[in-house]
Amino acid sequence: MSLLKNLKATSELKSFTDEQLIQLADEVREVLLTSVAEVGGHFASNLGVVELAVAIHAVFDTPTDKLIWDVSHQCYPHKILTGRADRMTTIRKRHGLSGFTRREESEYDAFIAGHASTSISAAMGYACARDSRGEDHKVVAVTGDGAMTGGLCYEGMNHLGGAKKDVLIILNDNSWAISKTVGALSKYLTGIMTDERYNKIRSEVWQLTGKFKRREQIRETVRRLEKSFKTLVQPGALFENLGLRYFGPIDGNDIPLLRKTLSELREMTGPRVLHVFTKKGKGYKLAEEDALKFYSVQPFDLKTGKMHAQPKSLPAYTKVFGDAIVELGEKNKSLNVITAAMPTGSGVLPFGEKFPERYHDVGIAEEHGVCFTAGLAAGGVRPLFAVYSSFLQRGYDQVMHDIALQNLPAILCLDRAGIVGADGPTHHGVFDLSFMQTAPNFTVAAPKDGNELRSMLRYAIEEDIGGPISIRYPRGPVPNEVKAGFAPIEWGKWESLREGSELCILAVGTMVINALEAADKVLAETGKSITVINARFVKPIDMEMLGQLADSHSTIMTIEENALIGGFGSTISRLMHEANYTGKVVNCAIADEFIWHGTVAELWKELGLDSESIAQKIILSMKSSGHTNGKRSFLGRLGFGRQGQRPQNQRPQIQKTAENESLVSTNASPSSSSANGTD
Repeated sequence: MSLLKNLKATSELKSFTDEQLIQLADEVREVLLTSVAEVGGHFASNLGVVELAVAIHAVFDTPTDKLIWDVSHQCYPHKILTGRADRMTTIRKRHGLSGFTRREESEYDAFIAGHASTSISAAMGYACARDSRGEDHKVVAVTGDGAMTGGLCYEGMNHLGGAKKDVLIILNDNSWAISKTVGALSKYLTGIMTDERYNKIRSEVWQLTGKFKRREQIRETVRRLEKSFKTLVQPGALFENLGLRYFGPIDGNDIPLLRKTLSELREMTGPRVLHVFTKKGKGYKLAEEDALKFYSVQPFDLKTGKMHAQPKSLPAYTKVFGDAIVELGEKNKSLNVITAAMPTGSGVLPFGEKFPERYHDVGIAEEHGVCFTAGLAAGGVRPLFAVYSSFLQRGYDQVMHDIALQNLPAILCLDRAGIVGADGPTHHGVFDLSFMQTAPNFTVAAPKDGNELRSMLRYAIEEDIGGPISIRYPRGPVPNEVKAGFAPIEWGKWESLREGSELCILAVGTMVINALEAADKVLAETGKSITVINARFVKPIDMEMLGQLADSHSTIMTIEENALIGGFGSTISRLMHEANYTGKVVNCAIADEFIWHGTVAELWKELGLDSESIAQKIILSMKSSGHTNGKRSFLGRLGFGRQGQRPQNQRPQIQKTAENESLVSTNASPSSSSANGTD
């Protein structure tokens, strides 16, 4: 009889025997194996936490007790146990299950987590809310050894240890770093320390010492003795010094031991840590032997482990980037490359293998990574930080305070920019054009293809860029063949790809190809040609070309794979407004909302960023276009000269007042009625 199929609620697990829980774990692992093999997803880490997930739900009163998974790429067994087993083949698909925990998806999902190191802080918040409301449920945070490289974990533990809130942290260690000797001794010691009799004696000793006049000195001696004993055989001194009682490490794949230990820890109060070690890929030999290969997988054959053949495509941007920095690193001995625990995902591993002395993995610590990059730049080398767009959000203060403010020649390479597909809103890189534009001194660039990416990298690494630069590029394959060498690039200048008359498209990065395809569709349907511009430099704007385009076109359309608010289109709309442009401005971007998971093609279509949607928007826009701007040029109305530079006496001046200092433009223009929006 299938225990999993008949499971209606996790509360039923309390009546299961250990043998039944072991059987249930086997059934969960089978669902995990078959579903991920069919549709892909995070794999090895999930296989390792099956027993841990079963034991937690068997001991705690979920969903009343709050269970928070860190990163949550290890949450698949949790989903299977909480009523979603029959939908696992929809995971990471459009309108299917999320690959991470999601509050809207289930009452068992207490907190979303697509970025690491958040669970302890979230758990602390839950605990304070519980106490404020007079409730008495338990709060459990499951974090990983990788997540513990992030500073947020220690900020959370520091707060938790000081406030002494009732929270259990389960540290899932799957790095194989714990020896059998230490593990065996710790297993014995943890059995003693979680035993009810031990804790009763410990409590009685504490009460007894309170009767002596020198009770504080005596208690401190007892506390130190216990801590010294534990430190001899356990790696938990750090937690203890932060005010958290430490237990473990124990075998995280041993259900009877987990059940007993968790049951005893549940009866305790205060901040405490249980250190468990689990085996990545457990139950699937190929994943056990190569956990990195099976960390996140495409659909594959369970018998052989061979990934199903994917349609042949051109190399990914990440591969083009990785090859380029190795080539450039050969010539430029000043180039240093930084990653935040994503050497394979960011494509920097080949550089690290070839130039280990110039390669730095800072762990899951993007804030430190950005500040470290600034330090390298200030120290006289040329640093390049390769980081996912959505992960750089965590280092925004360092971008502003440590790099931009000091105008340091640092290079930020933002992988996974734009829609990434199955990982969903925690990984879509759709805000970087907005937040990078706010950082003074930064050049913000987006290449249209792999060749342009190579050209930008060469220029940024070998030339005097005069300040920091961010270069964004997507996750997928490049759109055309990558050529050898590094073609020259006119730095800071846009590129005209196709000339028309009535409407002009300013396309950024990935949207250049879509814009060209849309222009072809419009030409075929209406016979009208469209101007297409590769707006590869988002900041600073190529004012000279923008002025020419504004003077010769009645409609300006911007297309970007970024949020509308604060993005490239918003900047263009503002400039048109300041110049009293009387034509139409149409912004194609992402509305003020989070985009959930699906394929890139599905999401582009839904967002109106695919070539067909763009073509239809162009046709609609041309039906109502037309403008007259008078004799003064666009640049002239903005107070710029012919080359896009404001005369010195027309540049914004600093005007001091008694109350503050503010930037006041000397050539403020009247408001205009230019039309713009997301259509």
